[in-house]
Parts: sequence; structure tokens; C-alpha cells
Amino acid sequence: MQYRTLGKSGLKISSVSFGAWALGGDFGTVSDAESKQAVLRAIELGVNFFDTADVYGDGRSERILGEVKAATKAEIIIATKAGRRLNPHTAKGYNRENLTAFIERSLSNLRVEALDLLQLHCPPTDAYYMPEVFGALDLLKQQGKLRHYGVSVERVEEALKAIEYEGVTSVQIIYNLLRQRPKELFFERAKAKQVGILARLPLSSGMLAGTMNAATRFEPSDHRHYNKNGEAFDQGETFSGVPFDTGLAFVEQLRGLVPTATSLAAFSMRWILMADAVTAVIPGAKRPTQVEENVRAAALEPLTDSALRQIEALYDERIRSLVHQRW
Repeated sequence: MQYRTLGKSGLKISSVSFGAWALGGDFGTVSDAESKQAVLRAIELGVNFFDTADVYGDGRSERILGEVKAATKAEIIIATKAGRRLNPHTAKGYNRENLTAFIERSLSNLRVEALDLLQLHCPPTDAYYMPEVFGALDLLKQQGKLRHYGVSVERVEEALKAIEYEGVTSVQIIYNLLRQRPKELFFERAKAKQVGILARLPLSSGMLAGTMNAATRFEPSDHRHYNKNGEAFDQGETFSGVPFDTGLAFVEQLRGLVPTATSLAAFSMRWILMADAVTAVIPGAKRPTQVEENVRAAALEPLTDSALRQIEALYDERIRSLVHQRW
């Protein structure tokens, strides 16, 4: 496992980390016992950074991570998110009172006295233009309820605005083979500000794992079933906003670039880690075997210049017009 420093926080985190969205049940049925085994396997393999949110399974994901950490005394870093419990989900809801209540709940779920990293959970764009939101986070940090804070964003515009605030130590953004825009401008700006970048949905909701086909069906509770067209939340969260059939066609062409004995999933994440501005990828997992597959990306050789050129050409041909300017 490789470790990189997360922005100005000084935290050394595993370059392949653990996205715990699936532990809440939003990627189909999952048992708490198997989820805990997945977390334990990740720790064994050197993963020390786990990303969750208070709405994943209505706190279920947080509670699982908190139980494992308390039981094992493992020195792991747990990042969570707050804001999506708001109903309605509005920028003005990101105030000190609400954020304090959300954080207190997460502290209880995670069984800790202070959050390692608290991230605003994809707030409306207007929230990034409200200094009082970040002032509230500064105050909560001074009170010892959180050690560091950052943001999880939907759009590059939001990421660029967020890093204007000195207290922001990290930005979590969708960056993968189907969503390449962040590298054009944002990465260099983030490096200049010493802001860490967490690449979320690195496998595009499983699309870039290469295990799906036209006959694949998802459980009703799975967001890949109910949010394909953005019916429940931002469409970009599901398959990166790319139509399912288009994504499958892209993957089939991509397979030809993957070296023998290398999985498409590991190859896809190694492409992300080629960017030195990226601190970590945070692929999801809910089973130990998925964790084992994910961490292989850390040990892969760098992609060749030829492969990088062909990936760019494939993106330009099939994907760019669909997503590039939307997010």
C-alpha cells in the first residue's frame, strides 16, 4: 500500500481507501457481519482511510465503522459527511445549529469524541458562496468536535469556490475514466492551495469494474435502479451521469488496453492515481473479496503513454459531449 498526505492536514492516508456507502445498503442487500469482515480485511491490507456519511443507511454505515474501530482499537481515519439529512435540502440549512446537530449524531454513531474529517455532503451551489457556512465549521473545529473539514462536491465550479476558504483541507469529487474534467484546471489550483483530493466513485458505481452487461439488473433499493436518470438525486452520482448502454460500450473498448492478469477495476483506479494531485481513490466495498480486488490498484505499474493517449481519445469520442460541461 502507498500513502499520501491529505492536503494541509498532515494525515497520511492509503492511496486506495474504503468508500463505505455500500455498507448502508444503497448498493443492494448487505449484512452487517459481512460488512465488518470487509472493513477488517481492508485494515489487514493497509487501508487506513474510510469514508462514510450520516445518511448511508441512516447512520448504519457510520455505526459499523465505529463498532469495528472500538473493538479493534485500530488506528484508522474515518471521514464522514453532513448535510443531506436536511429536508428540504437548501443552502440556508447549512447553518451552525443544524451542522452541530448532525455532527453530534455522527460522533455518537462513530463512538469518538472528535471527527477526523467532516465533509459538507454535496450542498447546493449557493452554500459555497456563504462564508458563514465555513465560519460555522471553523467554530466547530475550535470547539474540538472535528479535527479537519472539507467538502464533497458535484461540480468543478463548486470545488474551485470551496478551496478559496482557508479551512478547507480536502475536496471529494467524482473523477474517473468517465468524468475527466477535474484534471483540466482544478487539480493545479488544489495543489497550489495544499488541498487534498479524494476521488470518489472511481469505478463509476461499478461500471468500470467490468462485471456488468445489458442484462444486469439491480435491486429496487439500489440507486443504480432508481436513480439512473437523476430521479432521486444528482444524475452524476449514478454511472457518472453516462447512459448505461454508453458506459457498457466504453468499457468494452477499454478492455483492450488492460494488460494481461490485470483487472479492469485496478487498471481504472491506477489511471486515477497517475495524477499526483489525487491523494486517494475511495472505491466502495461491502465484501472482503471486493476489498482485495480494490487494493491491487496500489501495486500496479504506471500506465504507458500509449495507453493514456488511447484512453483520452476514447473519452473524447464517446463520453466528453455527454458529461464534460455538465459537471
